[in-house]
Amino acid sequence: MNNKNVLILYFVLLLTSFLQAQNAKSLSLEEAIHIGVSQSNQAILADTKVKTSEWELKTVKNNQLPNLSVSGQYFRLTQAKIKGNLAPESGGNGLDINQLMIGQATATIPVFNGFKIQNGIKAAKSINKAEISHAQHTKEQVALAVTQLYFGLYKTNQMIQLTEDFLKTAHQRVLDFQAMEDNGLLAHNDLLKAQLQESNIQLSLATAKKNYSVLNYQLANLLQLPEGTVIEIPENSVEKTTEIVTETATERKDLEALQYQEEALKSNIKIAKGNYLPSINLIGGYIALDVKNAFTITNAMNFGAGISYDFSSLFKNKKEVEKAKSKTLEATQQIAILSDKIKEEVQEANANYELALQQKEVYLKAQEQATENYRIVKDKYDNGLSTTNDLLEADVDQIQAKINYAIATSDIQEKYYELLYQQGKLTQSFNVN
Repeated sequence: MNNKNVLILYFVLLLTSFLQAQNAKSLSLEEAIHIGVSQSNQAILADTKVKTSEWELKTVKNNQLPNLSVSGQYFRLTQAKIKGNLAPESGGNGLDINQLMIGQATATIPVFNGFKIQNGIKAAKSINKAEISHAQHTKEQVALAVTQLYFGLYKTNQMIQLTEDFLKTAHQRVLDFQAMEDNGLLAHNDLLKAQLQESNIQLSLATAKKNYSVLNYQLANLLQLPEGTVIEIPENSVEKTTEIVTETATERKDLEALQYQEEALKSNIKIAKGNYLPSINLIGGYIALDVKNAFTITNAMNFGAGISYDFSSLFKNKKEVEKAKSKTLEATQQIAILSDKIKEEVQEANANYELALQQKEVYLKAQEQATENYRIVKDKYDNGLSTTNDLLEADVDQIQAKINYAIATSDIQEKYYELLYQQGKLTQSFNVN
């Protein structure tokens, strides 16, 4: 290879390393959750729905304001005849009246309409609060998804590191067995068993790397990070001590959202009942009128009151009231169902968390036992007292025990955060509003 090719190869390697460094992003769990609840599509959509409900509330409040309208009309008249005390007779040899202009301004102020405006505002306020609670629950869901992907990434990375070490040991064993076979000290069948174990480890490593790639892509996509970003988990970022959770109080925002929706539906019942009552409005206005060549009217102010009542509501509105009551009953039943479900979810999450605490202690003992067992089997194998199968099996048990214990602490943390989610306190624990 000439010097030019060497320089090109060096440049390519340098550029590749630079691009990889550019795409790598170190993230703690807290940073990942903060990004998720602010930049994920789910969180943005939830915040947009809150804004929409705020505008809907403002729109409903506008119903309290007077309605003001201004109109103007122009008419061309043909052979118009006017007769009266205010104008000489037109037509024939009289005045030529061929034009009419009218200007009018009217203001209507609602005074009473069966309390429908007030109850409409209450319903809109409840819907707005429901959307706020729904947005908070959506962010709790995003935080949980981020947490699960983050710990999945961490545990998979731990498995990769331990499997790579195991693969090195297995490969060295194959080399040692090959040398022993060449010297007539080992049966070919035992070499094949060691080679088979190495192949199985290679497949496990390839699977773990594939899983890592998938989890990394899913987490980066959820966080809306640039395409190709490789998320790096800082060392000891999940090595956090937790205590057994004894508090059972829940602050689930999905339940709170349903309760606000129930309040809105109760207001809708009052709105429907308001149709039984009449509507009363204050009316005021101004009229200007000009009949060309006849007369002009200006400063014609008017005011008064109007009342209206739909007698058909006595027969039709009952169904609207019953429909509103039925929807409210549905919401009440949904609240009861969700309340029971939340209790079950919290109890299960707490049980899973306590199990994770117990598993860590068991995995620690299992690792010590597996290590000691491998040492004994290896000593027997070296002295011809155990088979190759015994040695390989003890080695597999040892590495599996190491993997189990390596991820035990992260399992505790993951189950702890899942319990906080079921209690509605996950984002709160990371100071995310």
